Amino acid sequence: MKLTIPDGYKPMLDPVQTERAIKMVKDFFQANLSAEMRLRRVTAPLFVLRDTGINDDLNGTERAVNFPIKDMDDNVAEVVHSLAKWKRITLGKLDIPLGYGLYTDMNAIRADEELTNIHSLYVDQWDWEIVMSNEQRKLDFLKLTVNRLYDVLKRTEYQIFEEYRELEPQLPKNITFLHTEELLEMYPDKTPFEREMAAAEKYGAIFIIGIGSVMLNGEKHDGRAPDYDDWSTETVNGFKGLNGDIVIWNPILKRAFEISSMGIRVDKTALLKQLDIEKMEDRKELLFHKMLLNDKLPLTCGGGIGQSRLCMYFLRKAHIGEVQASLWPDEMVEECEKNKIFLM
Repeated sequence: MKLTIPDGYKPMLDPVQTERAIKMVKDFFQANLSAEMRLRRVTAPLFVLRDTGINDDLNGTERAVNFPIKDMDDNVAEVVHSLAKWKRITLGKLDIPLGYGLYTDMNAIRADEELTNIHSLYVDQWDWEIVMSNEQRKLDFLKLTVNRLYDVLKRTEYQIFEEYRELEPQLPKNITFLHTEELLEMYPDKTPFEREMAAAEKYGAIFIIGIGSVMLNGEKHDGRAPDYDDWSTETVNGFKGLNGDIVIWNPILKRAFEISSMGIRVDKTALLKQLDIEKMEDRKELLFHKMLLNDKLPLTCGGGIGQSRLCMYFLRKAHIGEVQASLWPDEMVEECEKNKIFLM
């Protein structure tokens, strides 16, 4: 059981206050996200058909929860992992213009998740996607987008502080951009996660560029599926990647805390290159991939922002189960109760 019990932990909000504050975080953040990024809210699916290429593979190893559909000749549906590809298809269907986009409430089940303070079987996030031009497929545009999202995070944190004065703002004024190669150079003797820990503690909020690409030491900082984020395009100084993670320092758990994975999505060139790198060329025959290769999908930038992760951070909770209802091992529930961590 991987459970962290912070020394002297005591919830700053009681259960009733917590429920009210969760709603405040979610209402305020999504309204400001929509306004800042010019996003239209749409309704999202809980599941999609298998073998269409629409579901996301995340790191490429997670199994999707699935079931046969009786009234559709037992064709198999999969509960979504996230909606990166579905959003891109939907942007095309709705004919949303350049510079505008959509967001949605994404609910998922990740059965292979290792249950910890920050990982749950149930995933809830805001999935967002905007239409961009080919000229915008650059690192500067990605950084601009990250800064806009970070501004929404800062505004949300202050709004919560206005209502609950004990929840003092912790986010730094600016987010720091670091490439995986720069982290490797800064901390050559550490593992990727240890590098994130050290950098997040030093800067408070970082955006790690190039998740999924192989670094100069022959390793990946972390895995990414080859068919949604563009992690193979060279950017500055020969470094690769037009994607990344927003990672902040969690003062309660005293650890790096990822709240968003995002990036500029693959175009035809990047898709073919990344499928070749990962030896997954057979995916070119799937519905989504055929649409992209036949110029039937817009160029986009997008990502996901963890709802429960944000609530956990802003409300200074020690366990994600304090802000969402899920299932946990009995021994974890018992140990949490002993230490004033009350899981929903």
